[in-house]
Amino acid sequence: MATAEQTFVIVGAGLAGAKAAEALRTGGFDGRIVLIGDETDRPYDRPPLSKAYLQGTTEREKIYLHPAGWYTDHDIELRVGTPVTALDRTEHEVVIDGVERLGYDKVLLTTGSSPRRLQVPGADLGGVHYLRRVTDCETMKAAFAAADRVVIVGAGWIGLETAAAARAAGCAVTVVGRSKLPLLAVLGAEVAETYAALHRDHGVELRLNSGVREIVGEDNRATGIRLTDGTVVEADAIVVGVGIVPNTALAETAGLAVDNGIVVDEHLATTDPDVFAAGDVANTFYPLLGTHLRLEHWSAALNQGPVAAENMIGRVTAYDQVPYFFSDQYDSGMEYSGYVPHGSYDSVVFRGDVAAGEFIAFWMRDGRVLAGMNVNTWGVTDAIEALVRSGERVDPAKLADPDVLLRYLADRVPGGAR
Repeated sequence: MATAEQTFVIVGAGLAGAKAAEALRTGGFDGRIVLIGDETDRPYDRPPLSKAYLQGTTEREKIYLHPAGWYTDHDIELRVGTPVTALDRTEHEVVIDGVERLGYDKVLLTTGSSPRRLQVPGADLGGVHYLRRVTDCETMKAAFAAADRVVIVGAGWIGLETAAAARAAGCAVTVVGRSKLPLLAVLGAEVAETYAALHRDHGVELRLNSGVREIVGEDNRATGIRLTDGTVVEADAIVVGVGIVPNTALAETAGLAVDNGIVVDEHLATTDPDVFAAGDVANTFYPLLGTHLRLEHWSAALNQGPVAAENMIGRVTAYDQVPYFFSDQYDSGMEYSGYVPHGSYDSVVFRGDVAAGEFIAFWMRDGRVLAGMNVNTWGVTDAIEALVRSGERVDPAKLADPDVLLRYLADRVPGGAR
């Protein structure tokens, strides 16, 4: 078990890292905690950067995870604007900014991820934006306020949420995506179509089945994009949201197992028993699903950090959450619980009024619920998670019938929500 003489170092001062530090203190660890981040801000929540904060409907102070004095009050050494450049597992030290060495007994890597860069001519022109940090959000917010026309490259969650923000700012918006529908790989055609309709209903032009050949501009500033068919779409600002890549360099150079992220078991432990990883950077084994997943979702960072903390202290705890994420676009809010590998479902069951944007969709395989997504329908997440976790067959007709309480169906399956 952990002792007061030990030093625990957390590399990465985002949600996973901050929640791990908090859990260490509330869990009774009274040793030294050093939380190190390369951003100059104290830990903050990232979802508002593509939602409320980007739209100016919430103030900056609301995005921070703790008040400014909280870290000092809890004897947590928060070091911001501080890059960790190496992990020396032999000496049990992290190297800070290539010079300072800090010893550790346990270390947690919550180094997160970075936006995937667009690899086309003109991608480095001014006016091309990526969203990951609060400083990116500030720049993008100002760009939307000044722009008439915005092009979003990428029809995933970040692309669609920033499209909604640009429309809220009064911009004409074009979304460019490679698939025939936005979010097709994530949601499948049946549900992806509802998001295509949502954005078209809000005046967004969707240029789908298309890619970017180059970003065009003049005087070192982007003025639009040239699509693969040669068409030029003019823009005052361009947002690129084509995915993220895990920040694994520290782990790789330290000789840890890396495969689409830092490979960890259900206890968030790496191949080194004194090194843990959590959040975007972790490719985690999910006992419920029987597979490793690297999930780029807020809930993974929120919940994995504390589980890693428990295991660092010596309390063996498995991370056994049902994957969960949420999105807000215009007046449409959704929550998604479960996991559906691409092409693995055989049907989608809808409950509610899809046309009105108030419904639940269930992805099914062999009569079992793989995942459920509730749109503008609240208080049902626990029941959906219970259906997913059970792995039991459910009557699709009852799933679709709004007169049959979802809680009733969840209560009927072994281990359901009671």
